[in-house]
Amino acid sequence: MAKTRVVVVDDSALVRSILTEIINKQPDMECIGAASDPLVAREMIRNLNPDVITLDVEMPRMDGIDFLSRLMRLRPMPVVMVSTLTERGAEVTLKALELGAVDFVAKPKIGVADGIRQLAADITEKIRIAARAHIRRAPPAPAAGAPAAAAAPTQVASVGRLSTEKIVFIGASTGGTEATKDVLINLPADCPAVCITQHMPPGFTASYAQRLDGLCRIRVKEASDGERILPGHGYIAPGGKHFSVERSGANYIARVQDGEPVNRHKPSVEVLFNSAARVVGPNALGIMLTGMGADGARAMRAMKDAGAYNLVQDEASCVVFGMPREAIAAGAADEVLPLGQIAPRLIERLRSTAGMSMNRV
Repeated sequence: MAKTRVVVVDDSALVRSILTEIINKQPDMECIGAASDPLVAREMIRNLNPDVITLDVEMPRMDGIDFLSRLMRLRPMPVVMVSTLTERGAEVTLKALELGAVDFVAKPKIGVADGIRQLAADITEKIRIAARAHIRRAPPAPAAGAPAAAAAPTQVASVGRLSTEKIVFIGASTGGTEATKDVLINLPADCPAVCITQHMPPGFTASYAQRLDGLCRIRVKEASDGERILPGHGYIAPGGKHFSVERSGANYIARVQDGEPVNRHKPSVEVLFNSAARVVGPNALGIMLTGMGADGARAMRAMKDAGAYNLVQDEASCVVFGMPREAIAAGAADEVLPLGQIAPRLIERLRSTAGMSMNRV
């Protein structure tokens, strides 16, 4: 079996050495080059034709974002970003995912043994996923002086008068930051509450929620333990914490707690979707988006069994068709749709039940 050929791009000689050693220890991958900046990397990529590159976010001569933008327009390929655990690092990483990077890993403190072990586990898993991901060419950059395209459509249909009982639940992993954005920016301000678990580490979800809040008609924030779940709002599971929904009298509230990983993830889609099945039942609408693995598939089936209506992203539009495939295999999907059709179908479904609270007989 051919090894996955990787080029490492990082301005730190120490980080290049660590990543090269980590990659070369894997039986199914090899580091075929290590570049100190994007200009050196450009020649390496041209000459060595790697399968995947790892790319530092901030580098001299040309920063990682400028390089990634050019790369995804001219020679799209799988890229895993290596990000710093800072607010600036989180913002730049989210921009990289928007430009087409498959995923990212957080750079640990060099010299901390546990941090290096975690980096090794994360980077090798994500290189394997990236090597199999669906990569799309980025759109051409706008001409100088041209107005930027609107982030969201100018018109989105109202869903009408809705019962406050209804909640939309979204689960996503690799490729999901952009897929979730695509759904949320197409939802009207009067939609039901949206609860989201996206696999992300601590330190990134606050920036992600803030970014979505600036793009969407609904208000988007990190979920806080004990807060009331309100219509017209989106709630993102904080990185490193499990997110679920509970009932308190006539209201739904957010439960954000620490705990052991579920399906190797924290936050876990399984935790959120199980609470939807248990607490919200037939008033829940589930959405499973792109991601590796099977997190949430069994719980999505439990949602369906409890009366929820579930939409699952199709293979052609997924970056990684793992979680959606498993949800379909579990019999959890009511409809399998391209990403661009999920928000319109969700709105249509909500409008068809506007004003009705669907309680089991």
